[in-house]
Amino acid sequence: MRCAVIVGTGLIGTSVALALRERGVTTYLMDSDPTAARTAAALGAGLAQEPPEVADIAVLAVPPVRVAPVLADLQKRGTARFYTDVASVKGLPQREVEALGCELTAVVGGHPLAGGERSGPLAARGDLFTGRPWVLVPSEHTSAVALNTALELVALCGATPVLLDGESHDRAVALISHAPHLVASLTAGRLLEGGESALRLAGQGLRDVTRIAAGSPALWTDILSANPVPVAEVLEALAADALAAAGALRRIGRGDTDAAAAMDTLTELLQRGVDGRRAIPGKHGMPDGALTAVEVSVGDSPGELARLFAAAAAAGANVEDVGMEHSADQPTGRARLAVLESTASALAEALGADGWAVRLGDWPGGP
Repeated sequence: MRCAVIVGTGLIGTSVALALRERGVTTYLMDSDPTAARTAAALGAGLAQEPPEVADIAVLAVPPVRVAPVLADLQKRGTARFYTDVASVKGLPQREVEALGCELTAVVGGHPLAGGERSGPLAARGDLFTGRPWVLVPSEHTSAVALNTALELVALCGATPVLLDGESHDRAVALISHAPHLVASLTAGRLLEGGESALRLAGQGLRDVTRIAAGSPALWTDILSANPVPVAEVLEALAADALAAAGALRRIGRGDTDAAAAMDTLTELLQRGVDGRRAIPGKHGMPDGALTAVEVSVGDSPGELARLFAAAAAAGANVEDVGMEHSADQPTGRARLAVLESTASALAEALGADGWAVRLGDWPGGP
């Protein structure tokens, strides 16, 4: 691949451009907002202009509802040999692309599973996709050379390709991305009903649950409305579970005769959550349940974390993951080092002997 066109210079599009530029690909940046394209160009993502000749591939980093009309226009102008997109919904664009009579042999649907709460080119980075899944959704009309070009794009961005059909993709992202985002937003919205005294009690758990709620409402309205039925089905199942939990709590609160059964219902729902969380693959596919957290109190001063990591390395422990919990009222925090269960006790003992305040907990949860 020598030349690529990036259409849409937000977080994803600019990150694709940066990744390609780092690997020697000439990139051209196009955006309906010229300021965004110029900003991306200033970051080193490419040239804010149309390509002077036919590009190897055009990457459409636009909302799902814009994929088909933008693709039709680019193909009419002969912008690139092949085309892909990064929209997080695949069924709707695929249907609209076919309806507009686009040349389907040159098109490969795509969706990199990477992003962040911040949007826009200033949030972009070239390593955003490293090690992340990147779904490719070729149609029955997609040519082998078009698919191979899309696979090369994925490899240049450092991602791992996953081939799926459009329906399977949309149901998967409804479960693991779209519905969770909406639930996080609904949970965060309830916080507006709490006073300052309540919110000062908030800990890392609440921040974890609501972190993704900071995403752009306009962007997420586009995404959710493009995948409505699969998301609605997940939400309806969640609503049923929430009503079951609420009913059980009401019976327990009233002291009903079946309060013991209600406790069993609540326990079962919570256990399903534990089992579901453990099913998410972690580092190298290792389930998080195989890890133990070594929790260490650290001061809020320069060099404290570096000193802690150096102490862990000196103890011969490999830190598989790390989390931080900050105190709202004290200049201290708690670092949670995820290590293999077989090494946790030895690490805790070594850190304790070195003067750190340590305790063992569960990863990713904890008492």
